[in-house]
Amino acid sequence: MSSSWRALRRRLLTPDVSETTLEKRGFHKKSPAAQERLETVGKTFLIGYAHAVGARTPPEAEGPIEEELPDWLRGFAYEGAGMGFAMLDGLPFGRSDNVRRFLATPRGQTYSYLAYVGIGWAMARLPRFRWPKPSSLDSVMVPLVLDGYGFHQAYFRTAKYIDGQYRDPKFPWPGGPHGDYANNAIDQGIGRAGWFIAGTDPDRVANLIEKFPESRRADMYAGVGLAATYASGADEKELRTLAKRAGGYLGNVAQGCAFAANARVRAGIVPEHTARATKVFCGTTPEDVARLADELRPVEPVDGDKPAYEVWRQRLASEFVPFGGVNT
Repeated sequence: MSSSWRALRRRLLTPDVSETTLEKRGFHKKSPAAQERLETVGKTFLIGYAHAVGARTPPEAEGPIEEELPDWLRGFAYEGAGMGFAMLDGLPFGRSDNVRRFLATPRGQTYSYLAYVGIGWAMARLPRFRWPKPSSLDSVMVPLVLDGYGFHQAYFRTAKYIDGQYRDPKFPWPGGPHGDYANNAIDQGIGRAGWFIAGTDPDRVANLIEKFPESRRADMYAGVGLAATYASGADEKELRTLAKRAGGYLGNVAQGCAFAANARVRAGIVPEHTARATKVFCGTTPEDVARLADELRPVEPVDGDKPAYEVWRQRLASEFVPFGGVNT
C-alpha cells in the first residue's frame, strides 16, 4: 500500500479533534485546568489513533508516539492506537492481523491493557460481523474490550447511555459460559466515562452514579477509580471527597485504582497524580498496589459462574475492605 493511500486513509478515518472537547460533548467544566487535562487526553488518544491507521506497521506508529508525546500521556495514545489497528482489521480490505501484530511488539505488550480498551472503541464503530473473535484475545483481559466499548458509548452517546441508562439485555459479545458478564464490564467503562462527563468533579460523578440502579453502581465506581487514578484531574481533597461519596463501594474504587496503577507501573511511568490516588484509595504506593494486582491475577482457568477477570477484580477489591469497604 502506497504512502499516499495510507495518508488518505488516515484523513478519512480519523475523527476531528473537536469531537473530544468538553464544549462539543456538553460535559461539565469544573475548572480551566481540569478542562485542559481532559481535552489533552482526548487529543492524545486521537494522535495515537491517527498514527495507527496511517502506519504501514505497528512500529511505524509507535515511533512518533514515543518521540513526540510526554511520557505520562503515551498510554492514552496507545489506547487510541489499539482502536486504530482494530479499525483496520475491521475494514473489508487490507490486512486483518494488525491488532495481533501490535500486541506482539514490546510497546504493545507494555500497554496491552490500554490497547484492549481501544479495541472496544473500534467495536462501537464497526458492524458486528467485523468484531474481533474473542478467541484471538487474552481470555482474562477480554472484558477490558467491553470496558472500552462502554466508555465510547457513554462518551459519544451520553443521552442514551447516561441519561437513558440504556443497557442491552442480550449483548452478543463475547458470548460463551460467561456471556452475561458483558454488561458488568460495559458498566465499568460507562463509569470511567462518567469521570470525564462530570469534568473530574467528585460530587457530580457520585450524583451521576447514584441515579443508576444499585446493581450497577459497583462496576461504575470501579471505572471511576480507574479514571481518577490514570487520567486524574483532581487534587487530594477532591479524591477524598470521592472516597467518602463512594461509601460501601470504596473497595470497587480501589480495585479500579489498582488496575490503573498496575498499567502505570508496567510502563515505568508513574505520575504524581497516580501516587496521590493510590494513597487516598488504597492507602499505599502505586508500586505496592501494582505488585498486588500481579500477584492476584488468576494464572489457571477459573471454575464457577464468574470469568477470571471478575475473580481478579473481586480479589483486589477484597484486599481493601479493612481500608475502606467493598460492595461487589
